[in-house]
Amino acid sequence: MSLFNRHKSEAPGGKPTTLPSDLQDETAKFKAIVNSIEDGVLLLDSQHTIQLINPGGATILGWKAEDATGIDIGNVMRLVNSKSEPVKEQDNPILQVFQTGQSGRSEVVLITPDKKQVPLNLRLSPLLGKNQEVKAVVVVFNNITAQQAEERQRADFISTASHEMRTPVAAIEGYLALALNEKVSTVDSRARNYLEKAHSSTQHLGKLFQDLLTSAKAEDGRLTSHPAVVEMGAFLEQLVDGFHLIAEKKGLFVEFSFGGSNTINATEAGTKVIKPLYYVYIDPDRLREVITNLFDNAVKYTPEGKITIGLTGNDSVVQMYVRDTGPGIPTEDIPHLFQKFYRVDNSATRTIGGTGLGLFICRKIIELYNGRIWAESKVGEGSSFYINLPRLSTQKASAMQAAASNSVSNPVNSVS
Repeated sequence: MSLFNRHKSEAPGGKPTTLPSDLQDETAKFKAIVNSIEDGVLLLDSQHTIQLINPGGATILGWKAEDATGIDIGNVMRLVNSKSEPVKEQDNPILQVFQTGQSGRSEVVLITPDKKQVPLNLRLSPLLGKNQEVKAVVVVFNNITAQQAEERQRADFISTASHEMRTPVAAIEGYLALALNEKVSTVDSRARNYLEKAHSSTQHLGKLFQDLLTSAKAEDGRLTSHPAVVEMGAFLEQLVDGFHLIAEKKGLFVEFSFGGSNTINATEAGTKVIKPLYYVYIDPDRLREVITNLFDNAVKYTPEGKITIGLTGNDSVVQMYVRDTGPGIPTEDIPHLFQKFYRVDNSATRTIGGTGLGLFICRKIIELYNGRIWAESKVGEGSSFYINLPRLSTQKASAMQAAASNSVSNPVNSVS
């Protein structure tokens, strides 16, 4: 007996129900639940037409429910980008679900019928048929104007406080450095030990303030960025050369793995193999910050073994990764690693210091250049952090470098 054919005096499972008769029908229950929530709910058919809209959704969109029903979603939910330009169909997250068949989340800006801009948070879920075709899409959305205002206030406070506190901390660090300088002052061994600990703590505090400031800028789009064409093979090789000494202090081995169909500058049977060139368009200083953060984390959380920094890719994507032989990360922690202030709390990591902002900043930087960063790990088997960035063809990279060198207003960013 299906739910829709069940006797109205029975709840699911055949048990008697005390619900009013008008709520005993499954469709009535669904409508009652949907109509009672403040969030907006839309049901779109395969032709992108609105088949259901709840009162909360109608209020947010500025439409009457009866007027919106049966209308194409593009005519009801008109979206614009950060420049107040209409979002193109290929960039519309709702229409993308019909193409990909995958759930997703997105933040968009809505233009209401009275021309107001309203920021929305969308949660998108496809309803699939037997052949995995998208038969319908459910859109749940809410107005995040107040939330964004609160986030801006928090970011402004953190930014101001961090900036103001960095000045006295820098002064304290400077005076401690002078006290430890044998050419400037003379202290006994016990006092030197105390001063060194104070100096280390001050440096840690300064790093915390810097991370807080950077995270605030990342959230409100104020991160400085000077992108240039970067060839990742040479860039990573240079970085790895500088990482060896850091790892060796802890007894760890560092290697650079160049993946793909060719091996970097390898010689096989007397024949030199040509290395592929992986070009990306990114601020090299920001990318160095990301790779260094991932490497530092790998060193901190790896008691023994090795750290591998790798590079591979295909025609459209350049992929980098940092892999360690540490204790690994529990499965339940992986989805939260790139959130602010999140730290894995287990016996293997509890005593290791950190701000909990590094991976959040890494994610914001990579997303700034239309990239993606994620982690894969199993407890006891180490961890791997991956970065995907759009790849430039050699012809495109050469053209962009030539244009940059010929521009007087945009000086050349030299990239190894």
